[in-house]
Amino acid sequence: MSPLTANSHDNLDRGTASPPIAAQHRYVHQLHDDERIDDYFWLRERDNPEVIAYLEAENAYTEAIMQHTESLQTKLYEEMLSRIQEDDLSVPYRWGEFYYYTRTESGKAYPIHCRKPRSLDAPEEVLLDQNELAQGNEYFSLGVLEVSPSHQILAYSTDTTGAERYTLFFLDLTTRKLYSESIPDTASFAWGNDNQTVFYAQIDSANRPYKLFRHQLDSDPNTDELLFHEADDAYFLGIDKTRSEAYLLLGLGSKITSEVHYLDANNPTADFRVIRPRQVGIEYEVEHHTDTFYILTNENALNFKLMKASVNDPKQWETVIEHREDVFLMGVSAFTDHLVIYDRESGVPNIRVRKLSTEEEHTITFPEPTYEVSESANPDFNTKTLRFGYTSLVTPGSIFDYDLDAKTRELKKETPVLGGYDRANYKSERLEAIAPDGAKIPLSIVYKAGIDRGSNPLLMTGYGSYGFSYPDSFSSARLALLDRGVILAIAHIRGGSELGRKWYEDGKFLHKQNTFSDFIACAETLIQQGWTDSEHLAISGGSAGGLLIGAVINQRPELFKSAIAQVPFVDVVTTILDDSLPLTVTEWEEWGNPSDREFYFYMKSYSPYDNVAEKAYPALLITAGLNDPRVSYWEPAKWTAKLRALKTDSNVLLLKTNMGAGHGGASGRYERLKEIAFEYAFLLDQWQVESGVF
Repeated sequence: MSPLTANSHDNLDRGTASPPIAAQHRYVHQLHDDERIDDYFWLRERDNPEVIAYLEAENAYTEAIMQHTESLQTKLYEEMLSRIQEDDLSVPYRWGEFYYYTRTESGKAYPIHCRKPRSLDAPEEVLLDQNELAQGNEYFSLGVLEVSPSHQILAYSTDTTGAERYTLFFLDLTTRKLYSESIPDTASFAWGNDNQTVFYAQIDSANRPYKLFRHQLDSDPNTDELLFHEADDAYFLGIDKTRSEAYLLLGLGSKITSEVHYLDANNPTADFRVIRPRQVGIEYEVEHHTDTFYILTNENALNFKLMKASVNDPKQWETVIEHREDVFLMGVSAFTDHLVIYDRESGVPNIRVRKLSTEEEHTITFPEPTYEVSESANPDFNTKTLRFGYTSLVTPGSIFDYDLDAKTRELKKETPVLGGYDRANYKSERLEAIAPDGAKIPLSIVYKAGIDRGSNPLLMTGYGSYGFSYPDSFSSARLALLDRGVILAIAHIRGGSELGRKWYEDGKFLHKQNTFSDFIACAETLIQQGWTDSEHLAISGGSAGGLLIGAVINQRPELFKSAIAQVPFVDVVTTILDDSLPLTVTEWEEWGNPSDREFYFYMKSYSPYDNVAEKAYPALLITAGLNDPRVSYWEPAKWTAKLRALKTDSNVLLLKTNMGAGHGGASGRYERLKEIAFEYAFLLDQWQVESGVF
């Protein structure tokens, strides 16, 4: 039977194109005395030619419907490209006797990794040119990039499908010859200090890092020593090295529990020892300083606290920073005489510095009301300079060097935005929406100065899962919308950690509806305050943010003019019940296990796919990746097919599947800009905004 009941989609144009209608094959899911009819379950059959034919037909239809925007797409792409300094250089950082940096060249899609010995005036040595590695591949991603302690050998890993299954290689930086071995299906990696012994995590068939191996360079990987096998499908395994270069750390973690083992990096053939065995619900991570392990943990501390323990007796912990109800402690970095503390208060990130020799503490201040900061490259333990990144909705990404003693900062680089960008021409604000239960939801907006309130086109994004705090960061690509009078908004909804760990926990498990209600409240607030109206309000989200989009357009479709759902996680119950899929078991600690009756019916109540109904929906662009290991292509495909069959409106519904990529979409910077241009063209077309600038 053909998968389509529409006309052929060869040589379609907008005037004659009719949407592909996927064939329905009745399939019944039965659990907890409940039946779920799934007429599009067959779209999971990736090897079925009819499935590929359906995806290709949807792509052809999308191309036909968007054909009239091709000149706009080109204009948007050229605008975005014109704002990028194509020939660019990262801020070099010193590690050992070398300065390391990356650079980009005009016309080349990927970075080039380089270094110079002892001085920035020295001749350049190219370590790895990703453009050369990517040749002949539709998709390319670099995973590991780790120079040996001797700085003479480079370990790197690559993925050429988007399936996130990386192959590990070793390159002699003196002879420029590859070692004979390559190791497939790898994840994290670390060097022993002997420059000969390496450690790598291997992934299973479900893409879960589950085994740690020890490998000797220039030997057969089939003889590698298995050091650890994590049998619990809820746990991921990772290997890392402390900044001090003294210890290798084996981390084992689920969504709510962790365990760390350590090994002297100078004795890499010895055995790992556990710092503290796992206890369900207790998370911790470790930072090394001389004879001390600093330990960040949530044990009896919802917002985390900082402990320390002797390297010789790491099971005995004592408090360094107490738990605080109003401050979320996110991380620490240890240097010779300083402890750098990262936390978040009132939704805003902070950096605090504690001088270990005097116990004096100060906070690094920032000039804007909403912003993001992050630690940059700081490989040297013996330093008094902290390098960090700073950005806001109107400030391009910037790199600062901060003198930890003098309390002074030096701007090393602000990402160039070509074409005369002036941040004074844009304004950002922090608003607040009130959820149905009274919770106050932070809402960030940015817009072109001079815009009056009214029926403005507005794009609101959000995520609200896994404790991810949506960053108030700059994007030069967004200027293409801002300059056309579009307001951009970010809803900092529950399920993220913007207001602490409780903010996250109030948006997961049996509280997940808060995520959707918060987003709806933000939309209503923007309309009530006169920033936009429902005829001009668009929304977007990706992955779990795509779940957000799917849920809210089921619950309040009349609020939104259009929506973009990128690789959306929408078939919640079916996916989380299938433990053969990548990541499923680990997800039970985020969403719940639908094998439990209470979780089953709660998850079913918001699952976008299960709640598609005969009603009008906003215009919708859905994207997918055929090789996506995180959200399988069939979730957006099934959702599209069901929406086509049931929706009662005439609004456009498009499915665009990247047939050669995974969860992150296109891999090169130019192809990524084209994807953004396509999405922006879709939005501007729905708003009927002229292609000129505001």
